[in-house]
Formats: sequence, structure tokens, C-alpha cells
Amino acid sequence: MKREFKELFNAFGKQRAPFFFVMDYAQKQGYAKALRGLDEDILYALDTPTLPPEGFTCKAFSWHKEPPCKEEYLEKFNAVIDEIKAGNTYMLNLTAPTKITLSCDLKSLFYATKARFKLYFKDQFVAFSPERFVRIENNTIHTFPMKGTMDASIPNAKALLLADEKEKAEHVMVVDLLRNDLSRVAKNVRVEQFRYVEQIHTAEGDLLQVSSHIQGELEENWHAHIGDIFFQLLPAGSISGTPKRSSVEIIERIEGYERGFYTGIFGVYDGEKLDSAVLIRFIEKCEEGYVFKSGGGITLLSDGKKEYDELCDKVYLPVF
Repeated sequence: MKREFKELFNAFGKQRAPFFFVMDYAQKQGYAKALRGLDEDILYALDTPTLPPEGFTCKAFSWHKEPPCKEEYLEKFNAVIDEIKAGNTYMLNLTAPTKITLSCDLKSLFYATKARFKLYFKDQFVAFSPERFVRIENNTIHTFPMKGTMDASIPNAKALLLADEKEKAEHVMVVDLLRNDLSRVAKNVRVEQFRYVEQIHTAEGDLLQVSSHIQGELEENWHAHIGDIFFQLLPAGSISGTPKRSSVEIIERIEGYERGFYTGIFGVYDGEKLDSAVLIRFIEKCEEGYVFKSGGGITLLSDGKKEYDELCDKVYLPVF
């Protein structure tokens, strides 16, 4: 599957043919198709506003969440800490599904929510992500790892977030990981902006999140190697861990569920430039109803109860 999609991405790029793509976390499932023939049951937005089509009415909706079992989460958290102490990982993104009840369909939710990057995919899932994966333009590749979250209503929240040693350590690790990842496909890789804070509006209050900007230079023929570039960078460092290979193996053993398309990526190549996002803030339809998948980075400085609270805080709907 991975080789098939790598070759397909490269073929689109060689032809300078605009295409849409989505890839799951484990690179076992994916979809890539020319924009001119894109399926009608796929809706997306990449840093652009979205409005419902004429005649489409967004139904008023309500929702309810049932947080995952705290004791089960803490068992997994402690298992990750043991792996860190053993030197098998230094930072690992631990995630869990939260059962939710929705009074509307996923398409209505796509139009009713606000986010920089949104995807509605075949009535299977919807994502409203704040995190770009990579952008390629003018032979330059950019990535924007996001690590560090805090409730914006806390007094002096921005200063506290930037001063938090655990959050800083976690962010430094993921920036170093992404800088090394970009160095595999680009030259003159550098951190353009380190630890800047953005505010996100949600139905339950505002959140602050910390990002950095890293960029590097690509060869002029990068269009013909889009697949080679992407599959050297996947899975995204911010949602796996460092070292990446051992962290991914630990995630598979400890998390106890399938991430599927959650923490995968989606994006669009328009023949000249490419933009993409990480599939987080993610709601998936399942047999029992809906689940919202969320998580956070774990380091040796992490506190299990705080990490559980952060995982729950990330289960939100962004509002206008």
C-alpha cells in the first residue's frame, strides 16, 4: 500500500496534475485522486473559510462526551514512563478514544465548526485540525509542529505555558525530531520561529497552543518526488514520538486500539504548491455511535493526571 501511494503521488507530481490525498496513521489505508474527479462525499478546507452550499441547512446541534476511564489511561501512561526510563523513547504521543453523542450528522458538523484545516471524508469521519503538516511552495518545504496546550482562561496563561518546563522540553524534542526529518528530504534546514502561541476558540472556552516553524530547501524537481518526500516524513513527528521508530512500536503495544485515519494526514497539490494538515481534533463514526480521538505528548517530566486532563480538554468543537 505504501509503495502504491508513493508511486501515485510521484506520478501526479510529474504530470503537474492537481490532486487531493488522505493517508492514515499506519500508512495502510489511503485515498488519492485528481481534483477534477474528486468524489462528492469529500469536503475539505486548507486555511480557507467554508460556507455551506446553497440550500444546505446546518441543523442546530448538541453533544455530550464520556471521557475514557482514568485508571486505564494512567496504566498506559505509567507504561510509557517505564519505556522512557528504559531509554526506549524520550517523548511519546499517547492517545485514547472518547465516546461522544452527537445530535447532528458529520457533514453538518463540518460546516458548523471553524478550524484552519477541515476534512469531511465519506461520512466516515470529520477532522477540524489546528495543525499544518507540511507546506511546499517556491521549492521550500515548511513544517509547523504543535506541542503544548493550556486553558486560556487561566490567569497569565500565555506566560505560564511558555515557562512550563515540561511543555518546553516536549516542544524542544518534537522540534528537534521534525528538524531531523526535514533534513532527510531538504537542505539548509532551520528553525524560522520557535515556540509561538496561538489561541483556539472552542464551545467550552479558549485554548492556547504552542507551535514552531521549521523550513528547508528542496531541489527544483521536487514535484516528481512528492511521494518520496511524504513517505520519508510519515508518520508526523508531533503525533508519534522520538526516536520515531521505537516510539511507533511502543504506541502499537500500549494504546490498545486502532488509530485509523486519526493522526494521519490530508492535503492538496495544485500543480505548483502543496499544503497538508495533521488529522487531529477527530470525530469518527463507528457501530456504537461516534468517538472523538485525542492525545498528548508524554515525557519524563509529565504528570499523569494533568496529561489525562489535557486529553479530555482536547475533546472540543471549535465554534465561530
